[in-house]
Amino acid sequence: MILRQKRGLMTIFIIIAIVIVVGILVYFLVRGEFDVSGIPSELQPVFDLYAECVKEETKAAIELAGSQGGYIEVPAYMHGSEYAPFSSQLNFLGFPVPYWYYVSGNGLVKEQIPSKRDIEDSMARYVEEKVKDCNFDSFYAQGYNIEIGKPDVRVKIGDEKVNVEVNSDLIVSKSETKARKDKYEVEVNSKIGKFYNLARKIYDKEKKEAILDNYAVDVLRLYAPVDGVEISCSGKIWKTNDVINELKLGLEANMGALKFKGDYYDLTKKKSKYYEIDLGERVDENVNLIYSRIMPIKIEIVGESVDDRLMIASPVGIQEGLGILGFCYTPYHFVYDISFPLLIQIYNNDELFQFPVIVVIDNNDARQSLPADFEVGGDEEFNLCEFMTQDIEVNVYDINLNKADANISYQCFNQRCRLGESISGRFVGKAPSCLNGELLVRSDGFSDKKELFSTNTQRAVDVIMDKEYEIDLELKVGGKDLEGTSIVSFVRDDGKSLSTVLPDVSRIRLSEGNYKITVYVYGNSSISIPGGKKTQCQEVPRSGILGFFGSTKEKCFDIVIPETKIEYALRGGGKGETYLLPEQLEEGKLKLNVDSLPLPKSLEDLQYNYASFEQMEVSVL
Repeated sequence: MILRQKRGLMTIFIIIAIVIVVGILVYFLVRGEFDVSGIPSELQPVFDLYAECVKEETKAAIELAGSQGGYIEVPAYMHGSEYAPFSSQLNFLGFPVPYWYYVSGNGLVKEQIPSKRDIEDSMARYVEEKVKDCNFDSFYAQGYNIEIGKPDVRVKIGDEKVNVEVNSDLIVSKSETKARKDKYEVEVNSKIGKFYNLARKIYDKEKKEAILDNYAVDVLRLYAPVDGVEISCSGKIWKTNDVINELKLGLEANMGALKFKGDYYDLTKKKSKYYEIDLGERVDENVNLIYSRIMPIKIEIVGESVDDRLMIASPVGIQEGLGILGFCYTPYHFVYDISFPLLIQIYNNDELFQFPVIVVIDNNDARQSLPADFEVGGDEEFNLCEFMTQDIEVNVYDINLNKADANISYQCFNQRCRLGESISGRFVGKAPSCLNGELLVRSDGFSDKKELFSTNTQRAVDVIMDKEYEIDLELKVGGKDLEGTSIVSFVRDDGKSLSTVLPDVSRIRLSEGNYKITVYVYGNSSISIPGGKKTQCQEVPRSGILGFFGSTKEKCFDIVIPETKIEYALRGGGKGETYLLPEQLEEGKLKLNVDSLPLPKSLEDLQYNYASFEQMEVSVL
């Protein structure tokens, strides 16, 4: 009986304690001092701002990746050549958009397509860097103390959402109140995953069937002379520039008219089924294909009589004696090699995903489908970064051997793995096993550094970082201030290239090293390449009885070549090589001096200026 009474009293005490605790919680919640997460409401706005900052930077990463073919960190720039005048990137409205398929300067076919995992990793790195700069100034002004740890970000791209997880200590205090949170989950509505999947389907169809190249062949045969015969005794003449311009206009109009079978365009306005491409499924997102006549293009034309001005087809008599009937024919056969960029855009009112490819016509025919060894791995591709098996040590220093902290990644083949950050100049951790991989070291205030490092044979490496200086460029042309526009480029021995246009952008970031400097100065010109008249003569059969016996006469006709104006011409510049020391760069100014060239008044003067330029030098003052 006594035991039961004790148990009853204990139950009553427990109930009373629970009521008291609940009452205290209700009291503070009513007063607004705590929210349901356990963070004092006075401090909650700081945590909300951080979460909103993560969300906004994620949106920025999505927009950047969408505008650059899935890339946030654009692959290294590769120059084109006379053979293939395309770099590895298409400059579209100021954005460097890497080609998914292109022909390199040495004529090799190249692919550079990011996997969805690549995009997720690059977005994570972007958010990691940007959230460090979240602006808490308004809270600092109110007396808040805010401590932010190093963020570790994970990104997962879905069809219509992007989920971001940020692991980062955020400690906020004010007066006697203090709170801490170390994990944030943010969801952003975005179709980048769906757009990317559709982009891959479009690309895979183009890769296997060369559908865009075949449409381009149709445009060629419709808008330019390729093969044909005309009943004519006077021959056939085309102006080369007119043919090229007509081709550009034809490509611009017809490639832009192509649609992928679906419901995203007005069926009443489409020109015909000819312009509809079947992907095997209906497309429910907007897709545009863009070629503009101002984009780079390679057009080479070969024929019996072709030069930069004229394409001429000569007349032929079928056989001797038929001149009495006035029967002659003019056959023509021109061979075209054409390459041009085509930008494919997938979009809605809020988002865009775009990627370019090179469309190729080779000897009047569409290119062959890509060889089998150009298979592109999808999301199931082997992920080297999951196999961090090698213990390594990386020590990072500046040029004075002071320790420097940096972000460290490792590149093996086409995969890049983020390793982490050095602490007090030292990183100890794991990396994937690889022969002749590269350490990628990046630190604020320093030039990015690549270091050859084989993790399967080496265990430690010292990396010396070159400090980067912001330099104000000054240019004198013939001892006088620059008039006009100048393009200045610096190419370091390790291949890093930087360029700027004066006077619009006079500041550039340089580090110690040996540089080749090239300066081009351009100014207004009034050169006119005069028009002219060219007389072309052909032997044609005489009419009447004399023609019956094979007699011919010479028939001539005039070709008028219009005047051409060159309004912008080379007015100065030069080339040079110099080693820039830290002492020079610390001054924050770099003065360049080049010689001027006379104002060209004729085509001969302009040719003289370009020939003289090769002998001119750049002085660094």
